[in-house]
Amino acid sequence: MVMPQSPAMHEIVTAALVRAGRVLLVHRSPNRHAYPDVWDLPGGHIEPGETELAALAREMHEELGVQIATVSAIHLCRLGAGHGEESVRFSAWLVDEWKGTPANAAPDEHDEIRWFRPEEVPPLAHERMGPALVEAMRNTRA
Repeated sequence: MVMPQSPAMHEIVTAALVRAGRVLLVHRSPNRHAYPDVWDLPGGHIEPGETELAALAREMHEELGVQIATVSAIHLCRLGAGHGEESVRFSAWLVDEWKGTPANAAPDEHDEIRWFRPEEVPPLAHERMGPALVEAMRNTRA
């Protein structure tokens, strides 16, 4: 008997860029297939052979034009969503060191980027990520 192969899980890595008690969020364009018209952490798919941190660095450069210091990255949370072929695993990281000024380098993906204080963080595309983000921001304040 041949067992069907389980579909490959999509792996996504995201970053919470935090500076001066604020986090940078991106607003997903209304025409996006997945999670349109919501605020989210910037990030994207992990490519075959990439580590999470390598993918994180690549995605932050592609989407925001910054070079993150991966040694400053602190793992925030991991969560799963969807089922079967739509199954996705998200890994979020807190980053407080980077070179460059964040800008919307992917206007086809995001129609806005904005800094938020913990009490201003809007509902995120993945609602369970919001509380973990806010708690981490409050715990890392000087």
